[in-house]
Amino acid sequence: MSSLSVLQNWFADKGSVIIALSGGVDSALVAYAAFKQLGSNAIAVTADYKTLSKEELETANNICKEIGISHFLLDYNELENEDFVKNDSNRCFHCRIELGEHLQKFARENQVKMIVDGTNLDDLGDYRPGIEALKQYGIRSPLVETQFSKSTVRHVAKSVGLSVHDRPSNSCLASRIPWGQRVTAEKLIRIEMGEIFVKQITQINHVRVRDIAGSAKIEVEKKHIPILNNLKNQLSEKLKLIGFTSVTIDEQGYLPGKINLIS
Repeated sequence: MSSLSVLQNWFADKGSVIIALSGGVDSALVAYAAFKQLGSNAIAVTADYKTLSKEELETANNICKEIGISHFLLDYNELENEDFVKNDSNRCFHCRIELGEHLQKFARENQVKMIVDGTNLDDLGDYRPGIEALKQYGIRSPLVETQFSKSTVRHVAKSVGLSVHDRPSNSCLASRIPWGQRVTAEKLIRIEMGEIFVKQITQINHVRVRDIAGSAKIEVEKKHIPILNNLKNQLSEKLKLIGFTSVTIDEQGYLPGKINLIS
C-alpha cells in the first residue's frame, strides 16, 4: 500500500474532520488526503491571528482551491494576549493554546468531533512547545501516526500535484523577534514588509528578516549570501525607510530557530 493510501485510510473511520491549515506543504497534504477520503466532511480552517503573513494566508487559500476543500478563517488578534506578546520561551505554547481554544469552538459550532494538524515526524525532534499545547485539545497528527517524514510529505505532495510541494518551511512573523523583546504590531509590519522587499530585490524566495531591537538582520541560505552582499546598499536603504535602524547580513546563513539560540 502506498504512503498516500495509508494516509487516506487513516481518515476512513473519522466521520468528519477539521484540518488546521497553514500555508505549508504538511497541512496541505493532510487536507488533500482528508478531502479525498471524506469529501465535504473534511473542512480546512486557517487562523488569521495577525502574526501570519498575508503571503501565508493567500497560499492557504490557493491550496484549498487546488484541492477543492471548503476553507474557513478564524479571525482573532494574538496581540491582545499578554502571555503571547511578552515573548518568552513559551510564546509558541501560548499561541497554540489560544489556537486550540478557537479551533475547538469552531468544531463545536459545526458539530465536528475531530481536529487534525500537519505535524510530521521530523517536527518531533525540534523544540516545539506548540505541539504539546495542541495535544491538550485532543488535536491529532495523522502524518505522525502514519509515519510521514518531511521528505515523504514533499515526495507525495509532488506526486499528487500540490503546488506547495517544494515550498520552503515558514513560521509566524513573531518568530523573527528574539525571546524577551515584546511582539508589537509595528515590528510585525516592518518584518513582513522587509521580507517582501528582500524577496523582490534579490529574487530569493526563502528569506528571514530578524528584528533585533529595531535592527534588521537578513538571513538566507548560505549559497545566496553573495547576492545579498552585492545588493546590500539597496537593501539597507529600503529597510531603513520602513523603520529599521540598521541592516546587517547574517554571514552564517539561515538556520531555523537560530535567533533564540544566540540571543
